Amino acid sequence: MRRALAGVALLGALAAGCGIRSTSVPVDAGPAPSRVGCVLPGDRETGDEGGTGNLPVRVYLTCGSRVSPVERRISVPGGSEAERLPMARKLLVALQTDPDAEESSAGFRTAVPRGLRVDGPRGEDPGDALRLSTPLDELPSFALAQIVCTYADTATSGTDRSVTLGGPAHETGADEPLRRYECGTALRTRPEAAATAGTPV
Repeated sequence: MRRALAGVALLGALAAGCGIRSTSVPVDAGPAPSRVGCVLPGDRETGDEGGTGNLPVRVYLTCGSRVSPVERRISVPGGSEAERLPMARKLLVALQTDPDAEESSAGFRTAVPRGLRVDGPRGEDPGDALRLSTPLDELPSFALAQIVCTYADTATSGTDRSVTLGGPAHETGADEPLRRYECGTALRTRPEAAATAGTPV
């Protein structure tokens, strides 16, 4: 009995020596940390958000450290994907639109600047080229990844699902160089890689 009491006393002394103070008051440390799921409710209807058009498309938004698709409906002339530039412009507007409440709750955001514009090829550009109003190296890398992956999922891409992008054309002097991008796993999971991705055209 004496040995048991001595052991309890020793444990108490060690706890006190470590700066641990016992308390009988419950401690509320708040809810356990949670991670954003980047997943929308399963019962959400396809393409209902972000427009009232007739063509369902996938638009890539940022979520955590990656870009992931959400669905939109956009309207294009004749309801066809065949018109590359009108399609590219509609998709850009969709990218610039703030996520709805459900998307925001799931962690989705957009990094695409609202003032950004897109035009078609110029001069000797290949026919599938798209030119943005801001030089590519001045765009946030997440924004560039969003644009590349969104365009690669539609008829705005080439036959190999690649996207040819460049900065603005200049009235005098050389135009901004074109680069060809693919929306691979590396770009989707590490959007910061967009800053150095792409192959010169």
